[in-house]
Amino acid sequence: MTAHYPSLYLAGPTGSGKTAVALAFAHLCSPVEIINADAFQAYRGLELLSAAPSEEEKQICPHHLFSCLNPEEENDAATFARLARAAMEEVSSRARALVVGGSGLYLKAITHGLAPTPKGDPALRAKLEEQSLDSLVEQYRSLDPEGAGRTDLQNRRYVTRNLEICLLSGQPASVLKANWERNNPEVRAVYLSRDREDLHDRIELRNTRLFDSGVIEEVRALPTLSATAGKAIGIPEIRGFLRGEMDETTCRETLLLATRQYARRQETWFRREPAFHRLPVSRGEDPEQTARRIARHFSLPA
Repeated sequence: MTAHYPSLYLAGPTGSGKTAVALAFAHLCSPVEIINADAFQAYRGLELLSAAPSEEEKQICPHHLFSCLNPEEENDAATFARLARAAMEEVSSRARALVVGGSGLYLKAITHGLAPTPKGDPALRAKLEEQSLDSLVEQYRSLDPEGAGRTDLQNRRYVTRNLEICLLSGQPASVLKANWERNNPEVRAVYLSRDREDLHDRIELRNTRLFDSGVIEEVRALPTLSATAGKAIGIPEIRGFLRGEMDETTCRETLLLATRQYARRQETWFRREPAFHRLPVSRGEDPEQTARRIARHFSLPA
């Protein structure tokens, strides 16, 4: 009978050390293959900005779904979850799939499965495209006030799709999107939790290394980005610098603040996710120590 390894999950805010811990775990608990669950590490050309594993790091064990999308391609949680689940199934016969990332919605789409929403209707979409953004926003607000309050109402694509869901389903889009295929899945998952001051210091060090490594040139070389890729932390800040809207010092400071704010949002998200066991990581604890604690949590030999 073919062995079937259960999948494992490793999450944490940006700067928490997920990559180093994942590689240490792969070394300790071989066979392990790492599967990406970070929305931006999936894009080619954003390797520095997204802190994706280096080519050298990828030699330690097989990696999947990193740098697999062109920057012009759209992506969403449902699409990426299908890719991730297929990769996990393919890996499970020969190794432990370790799903690593900090994108809460992407991880939850993998573990819980997004509830189905109506497919796009070309005739309805054509009618909506003829209307002004103000008109679409007004309709959306009337049908789904809660969802509208959490949506970027300047993003026509988001507003149109959410309004389309409301009209086709007869329900608020926010209600449908809050439903999951599996409400209480059994998953083996940990979340790296660091003291706020420690995490801020790590993010500041990473920010400095990012600029020293050439992130400005990486962003300068990017083509026109999809709406999804364009959300990567750092794109607006560095493009603002490239347009002459701020100096490099201001750019560095602005990106540092944006990264810390993003980490805070990640922490808030995972605080509401009981499936992910919080694993406190102390300042100075090396990745191998953390990996050993994760192995013990999962009752694995290391």
